[in-house]
Order: sequence, then structure tokens, then C-alpha cells
Amino acid sequence: MKQLVVIIFIAAFFISSDLKKTRSSTLINPSYKTIHAFVALCDNKYQGIVPVPPKIGNGQDLNNNLYWGCGYGVRTFFKKSKEWKLIKTLKIDSVKLERLVFKHLTKNYYLIADAYDGRYIKKCTQDFLNSCAGKLKDSIQLENITLGIYGNSKMISYSGHDGLMDFKLDEKFENADSKKRDCIILACYSKSYFSTHLKTANVNPVVWTTGLMCPEAYTLHNALSGYVNAETNEQVRTRAALTYSSYLKCSEKAARHLLTTGW
Repeated sequence: MKQLVVIIFIAAFFISSDLKKTRSSTLINPSYKTIHAFVALCDNKYQGIVPVPPKIGNGQDLNNNLYWGCGYGVRTFFKKSKEWKLIKTLKIDSVKLERLVFKHLTKNYYLIADAYDGRYIKKCTQDFLNSCAGKLKDSIQLENITLGIYGNSKMISYSGHDGLMDFKLDEKFENADSKKRDCIILACYSKSYFSTHLKTANVNPVVWTTGLMCPEAYTLHNALSGYVNAETNEQVRTRAALTYSSYLKCSEKAARHLLTTGW
């Protein structure tokens, strides 16, 4: 009898595990596409950055953070956008401080933006890379539809300090499902530091960088404006470069050199 109970328990465990693995992808509404944006909050204390004013460089303060609550932060900039509508705000945990869900006003796209506490930039980077490789997948329920997030997204982006300049990641980010995902990485020298990990993840790098940059939200916003309209990588990259040039008051040539596409 005890042996039978053990067998039933083991079988139930594996069935449950299989359901957890498939649940996040089988129920997703295929008519809606998702973009998952990972944002590592700017943090003077826990990141190897040139210090910014303390109020905007507190990686535990969502509302005043340079990359989230400030005027050019993801939350504020996208909330003011004429292309996206904020439909849900969620508090997640002590690592992911806030999740925003936006709906595009004319296209069947949803944007899920996660703000990571700045001290957990390594976790943010790992989650981004595992999503790119299809190793991390999940879904969220929104009214009557199920949306794919992490590796179930069509586009995955990262904005913030390039933590790979400060720490090493020993794990491998090999593609887990033969799907090629699009990605945007707005961080300093992101092509140099992320390429080794992303080669095995089998991604399509739509926009990434070759030098120092300011990863504020306008670049991501305008790049996505082209992306949701099915523009080519080069067209999206051009949008990003022109936007960066305009906001940072640098030459278009310099912005094009900084923001590149493909391998």
C-alpha cells in the first residue's frame, strides 16, 4: 500500500511539473503579441556607475528613479505616450518592485515593463538573458486574455547600467526551444558585453550599443514605435538613433555609430 502511495505521489509530481512547464505557453492568446521590458533601476550604491544626484540614483525608490519615475523614465514616459495606454500596475516582490502593463492603441501589442530594485541588477540581467534564450517563460492573465511574458514575448528589452561590466555570469544561456526572439539592449557597450551570452541564445538584436550611452526611455519608446509597425531592423535602429541624437543633442553620425543593429 505504501509503495502504491509513493508511486501515485511521484506520478502526480511529474504531471504537475509538466503542467507548469506548458501552462504558460499553451493558453496564451496568439492574436496578441507582447514586449517584455526589463529595467534595472539606477543605483549609486550598488552599481558601478558614475554617480548621479542621490535622489534619482536611489535604486530602491521607484518614484524618483532616473530610469523609472523621472520624466524620461520608463513609467513616466510611456504613461504620457500617445501610442500606449497604461492598463495595469502591479506590485511584485522585493526584487521586482513594480510591473506595468501597457496596451498599444492601434496594434495588437502589449508592453510589460518590470522595474528591478537596483541592487538586484544581476538578477535582472539573468532574467533578461534567460528570457532571450527561452529558458524563462511565464504568462499573466489580463481580464479575458492570457499574455506571454519573459521568453513567451516576441520582443525582450533591457534598459539600465551594463552590469556585465561589474560582474561575470558563469551560466550558459543556450536557446531552449529553437525560437528566435527579438531584443533591444540599451546599456553601455551592450554589444561587446552581451554578445557572448546571446550568441547561444539565438536572438535577433534589433538595437544595441557600441559605447557609453544614457538608457532613458525615449530611445526604447521610439524604437518600439517602428517595431510594432513591422519595420526592418535598420529602420528601427534609425528611429532609435535619430531620437537619441535629438534628446542628447549629439550628431546623427555619433548616434548611428553608438546604436547599431544585428551581429
